[in-house]
Amino acid sequence: MITRTATLSQIPDWQIQLANAIRDIDELFGLIGLAREAVPELLNAQSDFPIRIPHAYARRIQPGKADDPLLRQVLPLLQESLAVPGYSPDPVRDRNQMPVPGLLHKYHGRVLLTLTGACAIHCRYCFRRHFPYTEANPCGQDWPHTLEYIRQQTDIDEVILSGGDPLSLSDQRLAGISEELGTIPHLKRLRIHSRLPVVIPDRVTSQVTDWLASCRLQTIIVLHVNHAQELNEHTRLAFQCLRDATDSLLNQTVLLKDINDQAGTLATLSEALFDQGVMPYYLHCLDPVAGAAHFDLPESRISEIWQQLRAILPGYLLPRLVREIPGASAKIPFEIMD
Repeated sequence: MITRTATLSQIPDWQIQLANAIRDIDELFGLIGLAREAVPELLNAQSDFPIRIPHAYARRIQPGKADDPLLRQVLPLLQESLAVPGYSPDPVRDRNQMPVPGLLHKYHGRVLLTLTGACAIHCRYCFRRHFPYTEANPCGQDWPHTLEYIRQQTDIDEVILSGGDPLSLSDQRLAGISEELGTIPHLKRLRIHSRLPVVIPDRVTSQVTDWLASCRLQTIIVLHVNHAQELNEHTRLAFQCLRDATDSLLNQTVLLKDINDQAGTLATLSEALFDQGVMPYYLHCLDPVAGAAHFDLPESRISEIWQQLRAILPGYLLPRLVREIPGASAKIPFEIMD
C-alpha cells in the first residue's frame, strides 16, 4: 500500500500506475479526444461502482471513437441504472457458497478465495460489482479459519485466488499466502485469476515471477482478455515472463454485445492470444448481474456466433463456451440451438 511517507523510489512503478488510474470521465475523454456529446447515453451520476482505468489501458483506446470496444467495457452508461428482471446483485449466488467469509466452495476439489475487492480496472459487466468484500474477506482475522477449512477438506486439491484482483496485493503478501497454502499436503495447484498483467503489464515484476516459480504448488494464471486490441508488445513481454514462471497460462473471455459479438472478432482474439503464448480457455456467457443487461445477447445470437467460430478456428484455439448456473456442480457448456 502506498503511504504518505513512502518516497517515489520505494514505490513499485505498477503501484504508482494503480494509484494514478483515471477516475474521472472528463479526464478520460480528454485523453482520448472525445467530447461528452459523442456519448449521449453517458451515466452522469456516479454509482457505488465508479470508473477506474489505468493510463496504460486507456492509451489502447482508439482516439475519437465512441464505439471503441475497449472504451465500451469501462464507460458507465444510463442502462446501468435500469432495473431489468432476471439481473441481480448476486447473479451466481456467491454468497450462498461461503462456509468461511471470502472462501467460496462451489465445485468438487477446489475453493476460491476473494482476497481483495481492489481491481486495476472497473469493467462495467463485472459479475462481482456488488459483492460485499468488506464482510467476505478470507484474510485478516479469518485467515486461520480459511486455512483450517482447507486443511480439513482433504478432497480439495486446488485453490483459486480471485477478488477483485489478487495481483493488486503486494508481492510479499502473495508470497506469504502461497507459502502457507503450500504447507497443506493435499493441495496440488494454485490458480490465479487476474486482469492486471493485461491492463498494467508492468505488474509482472521479477518478484512476481520469483514467488510463482518457487511455489511448491503447480501454478496456473488465468488472464482476462476480451478483445485483441487489448494486446500489445507490453503484454507480450509480461506474458512471456509469466509463461517462464508458471505451469500454464490461460485466458477467459466474456461474450459482450457490441464489443466482441462477432465470430471474426473472437477468432482474431484467439489467434492473437496464441501468438502471445496464451491458450484460449473459456468464452463465458454474461452472468446476469444488475447493471450489465445491455451487454447481454439473445441465446439465438450466441448460438449463431459459436457455430461460425467453430467453422473458423482449429480445435486447439477454440475456447469452451460456458455459462454459470447457480447450484450446478461445474460450469455448464452452452447448448447450441439448431
